[in-house]
Amino acid sequence: MKKMISLLMSLTLMLSLFAPIASADTKKDQDASKDKSVHVQIVLFDGFDLLDALAPYEVFAAAGMYSGGKVTVELVSAEGKRSVPSGLNGPSLEAQATMDPARSGIIVVPGASGKPAGKSEDAIPNILKQAKDTALTSMMKQALNNKEVTVVTVCGGSLLLAMGGLLKDRYAVTNQIGMGALGALGAIPVDARIVEDTPRLVTAGGVTSGLDVALYLVEREVGPQIANAIEKLFEYERRGTVWQATGIAPIHFEADQSRQAPAK
Repeated sequence: MKKMISLLMSLTLMLSLFAPIASADTKKDQDASKDKSVHVQIVLFDGFDLLDALAPYEVFAAAGMYSGGKVTVELVSAEGKRSVPSGLNGPSLEAQATMDPARSGIIVVPGASGKPAGKSEDAIPNILKQAKDTALTSMMKQALNNKEVTVVTVCGGSLLLAMGGLLKDRYAVTNQIGMGALGALGAIPVDARIVEDTPRLVTAGGVTSGLDVALYLVEREVGPQIANAIEKLFEYERRGTVWQATGIAPIHFEADQSRQAPAK
């Protein structure tokens, strides 16, 4: 009995010694989150998809509101301050500045809005090609080479980068109708809602996934409490697991069964 009491007293003493250290570490993490600030640039180009751009914009703007200005967001273009028309004859948005690939933070590239296929001027492949042929491609190459920048794409935004040769051998996702094209352009398509190739390259699938990837980045950059407050405000909960090339890979049973099938 005395040995048991002695053991319990020793355990209590150890816990009392470690508790202040754990508390200090937690406080340090909280203080680091409070001190951190993030600037987000959302890129506009002729024919961009409104929801691809505005869904992340609203999430990051709300993050700025709830964090007391620790998150800032602006609309930019490769050409600088100008009125940028969205696709499908939609309204224009005002780019507030020239995109700056040297500025630390997050750069979001939306997809295009138009006909899903075809060679007409208002077809998505043509809109993306026109955007690829501007200064945007070289700017995004600089951004991808900047260790202080996280590049994010929504929907066809990953196709835009892939067209410029910027996603070769990188894990990525786009709208389901463009997954074949994404692979043909040299990327490694992953069937997931959000794909994190590295912490500095995050791609999102269909148009509504702009909400999810923005919420994920808010949680990652400034913490889950801010992300949770935004979810409550929007009455929306983030969808999908963020796919990363880590951990145990799942067994592909279909492929395994085909190998085991007896020859006819």
